[in-house]
Amino acid sequence: MTLLKEKFNYAPINRESVEGKRLYATPDGSKVPSVTTINSMLSKSGLDTWKQTQVLYAAVEYPRWDGEDEKEWVARILELAKAKSKEASERGTRIHDILDSYFSLDYVPEWPTYVHNIRKHLDATFGNRLWLSEKSFCHPEGYGGKCDLYSKADPINNLPGIVIDFKTTEKTPGELTPYYEYTLQLAAYREALAPNAVCANIFVNGDTHEVAIKVHSEQELKDGYEAFLSLLKVFKLKNRLN
Repeated sequence: MTLLKEKFNYAPINRESVEGKRLYATPDGSKVPSVTTINSMLSKSGLDTWKQTQVLYAAVEYPRWDGEDEKEWVARILELAKAKSKEASERGTRIHDILDSYFSLDYVPEWPTYVHNIRKHLDATFGNRLWLSEKSFCHPEGYGGKCDLYSKADPINNLPGIVIDFKTTEKTPGELTPYYEYTLQLAAYREALAPNAVCANIFVNGDTHEVAIKVHSEQELKDGYEAFLSLLKVFKLKNRLN
């Protein structure tokens, strides 16, 4: 096995949002788009279907009031569905923050059960490793990002590096299949942090505390990075960044 080494030595960087685009500041002061921003150019049929479903649920649960104008009712339903999407996003952020605190070795009197379940899955899949949380970077190709969880290669014990991204869900994690953009995201992360690293998504249900891990194949990641570079090129052309 070829042991993986860090390809670039990244200095600490800042992240900001400009006109809805997540950007990372490079050491020379310029800004590059995040992996998430670049992947947003892809159609997300799964997410779109989920949002449409929330609109239908809201329409069934909150029927039109007597005397309510149709446009007013539609606007109310859309706002209710938007609130549901915001709630899901905020729940995901809370879970990510808790996991960041755990792997950053912050003191918390009691961790949620899903945190312990994630640790068990990590140990069972990869062994007892040292983990770095929220590892950020700006790649020379012109993109940046922040990896949820990263473990450096261990040459002494002949162990490869690992790149992990958490995904929260309301469904049963074990029944999920990663969306295509998840593969592209991990492929871009590992190319920036350590090419040839093992990459996986960990799905977390914060209500049931169920956890599942999906390790991506080497071919999936190679193809994913080629696809990501194509998206990156389109993004640069569209936004005149060349």
